[in-house]
Amino acid sequence: MRRLAGANVPVHPVVKADAYGHGAVPVARTLEAAGADGFCVAAYDEAAALRDARIRRPILVLYPVPAAWAPDAARRRIAVTAGDLDALDAILRAAAAGPGRHRLRVQLEVETGLGRGGFTLAALPEAAKRIVGAPRARLDGLWTHLQAPEDPGATTVQLARFEAAAQVLRAAGLRLPPRHVAASGAIVAESAVAYDGVRPGLAVYGLLPDELHGLLAPAVVGMFRPVLSLHARPVRIAYLPAGWGISYGPSFRTERPSRIATLPLGYGDGWPRALSNRAGALVRGARVPLVGNVAMDAVMADVTDVPGPPVTTDDEFVLLGSQGDLEITVAELAHLGTTNSWEVVTRMAQRLPRVYHHRSGLEGVRTLVSGGLG
Repeated sequence: MRRLAGANVPVHPVVKADAYGHGAVPVARTLEAAGADGFCVAAYDEAAALRDARIRRPILVLYPVPAAWAPDAARRRIAVTAGDLDALDAILRAAAAGPGRHRLRVQLEVETGLGRGGFTLAALPEAAKRIVGAPRARLDGLWTHLQAPEDPGATTVQLARFEAAAQVLRAAGLRLPPRHVAASGAIVAESAVAYDGVRPGLAVYGLLPDELHGLLAPAVVGMFRPVLSLHARPVRIAYLPAGWGISYGPSFRTERPSRIATLPLGYGDGWPRALSNRAGALVRGARVPLVGNVAMDAVMADVTDVPGPPVTTDDEFVLLGSQGDLEITVAELAHLGTTNSWEVVTRMAQRLPRVYHHRSGLEGVRTLVSGGLG
């Protein structure tokens, strides 16, 4: 990220949604050790969990937070976002009434074209003045989010509006706080100014935005490698006769005597029903179809044609990732499930154990019971 954004540009990785399904605390610890300058999350609880895990770098909550949490945010050095005057007034009052003498760090989001949040140019100076004039707050940043970084025309329009936002603050006699715009798409496509920092999300995990596939130079694409893979071992392998229905429904029946392996994960783990009879898995270097409707806790694989001795419960299946010369990518699953790469990884449920590896070997395991590395 530093190589693309610039050696001296602060990098604030986005670790919202459990670090895009990868595990927020283990990921944040690794990134902090690697020199991350701060972190971005979507919800206050996510920020609090990082502080509870002793993550020390600055944290920004990208979406508005309830006013009642403002004193705690000030105490824990968690920056909050404001994009509405009424909500801003509420958090400033709450911060002023809170215990201690901590000052709440407030960043202003600017509406430049995404259409979901932020101050208009007309309201921006008043918002900034209220923060500067508040006894227990400080203006900590100014930011916006690009709607389509792969579209140079749309990006140019948004950046012009963001520059106009800076001008209206200067015209009001206000000092500009640190500014940031670029997320993963803008960083890898080099379509936006880095300003005073960047907020990479998907790219931190070795994934590229779907909209940029085919548009990036091979040298850029080669810089990224997915860090997440999904593995399972079957809990049962059954020899079933022709005409046997598989799973609820059933939407698939065997056309011949078949060996069917049951894998212990389903839509309760983030493997959606939309992939029923559409996706595959890798086992022993071969690709096999996943058959029948995806259940909450199970998917079934037809392993009849796997070469060699019959597949056993000791065999490892790869549902996402590579095995031998074959690979199942996040982009492929997104296409099959008519969604995007962000959803594929962020829907990975908490009950899926995460196994973390370092180049030197096994780093640790996070389970639903342990709640972290252990």
